[in-house]
Amino acid sequence: MTKFVAGLISLFVFVSFGTACTGTATTVGSNTAVPQTGASGGELRFKAPAGWTTEKPSSSMRVAQYTLPRAEGDGEDGSLVLYFFGSGQGGSVSDNIDRWIGQMEQPGGASAKDRAKSETLTINGLKVTTVDVSGTYIAQMAPGSEARHNNPGYRLRAAVIETPKGNYFAKLVGPEKTIAKWDAAFNEYLKSFEYK
Repeated sequence: MTKFVAGLISLFVFVSFGTACTGTATTVGSNTAVPQTGASGGELRFKAPAGWTTEKPSSSMRVAQYTLPRAEGDGEDGSLVLYFFGSGQGGSVSDNIDRWIGQMEQPGGASAKDRAKSETLTINGLKVTTVDVSGTYIAQMAPGSEARHNNPGYRLRAAVIETPKGNYFAKLVGPEKTIAKWDAAFNEYLKSFEYK
């Protein structure tokens, strides 16, 4: 009887430990897999292009963040953050596109929406909506903050990546020359996204 009880306890510990170890993120080189749970299964995978500096995400809502070294003559580096707020969180695709466009003020009060370029693509079976707009970057310094950026000559490229788990949000911002320098790399980054 004692062996039977000990066997049950061992089985319980093994099953509990095995369950606790599922859903972990993996990183192999610059390939990243984001942990996924739930009925949809699978993982969001992506690869950072050569030349980007991968940083430790500064909050739990940031899946990945990178510094893109500045172009010659620019005073700052570019910054790219990939966000995931949870399944069904973070707002609709159109809300985010409109919010990003609203973060780029235009000379003379012109409409940023008129200057913005947006398109919807299918990348590895995922619907991806992008936006590209230049101007003066006036986003809040932090969510809910009264303080705002005031960076003229900036460019913002961003994308909403729709997955079975929920939407991911990639936002690249920096001086125009720096963002132009990394244009092809940003496109390469988006093309690397796959969910499996």
